[in-house]
Amino acid sequence: MSTAPLAALAQRLRDFAAERDWDQFHSPKNLAMALVGEAGELAAEFQWLTEEQSRAPDAAQLARIRAECADVLNYLVRLADKLDIDLIAAAHEKIDDNARRYPAEKVRGRANKYTEY
Repeated sequence: MSTAPLAALAQRLRDFAAERDWDQFHSPKNLAMALVGEAGELAAEFQWLTEEQSRAPDAAQLARIRAECADVLNYLVRLADKLDIDLIAAAHEKIDDNARRYPAEKVRGRANKYTEY
């Protein structure tokens, strides 16, 4: 899988921050805190929805969810860029780890944590 789109996004975010002299505020701690805040705003969009409603948001809800997803992604990409983390490689490694912890033949159709089976 190509990391070019992610690298381009990281560069655009770097440029955006530099143009505004915001890099001074973008410490890993601050970016992680901003990421958590945006994840909370994303969660708030679903907070009082039923399971069914969460699967089919109306156009206005979907627009807000989309914007919050973008905020989460942008802060995550910026944080990873600051710490020189290859997000694509890290994600693949995490999937590999989860495949070992959650073998399909043991967990198919179950939502238990790997320590519970």
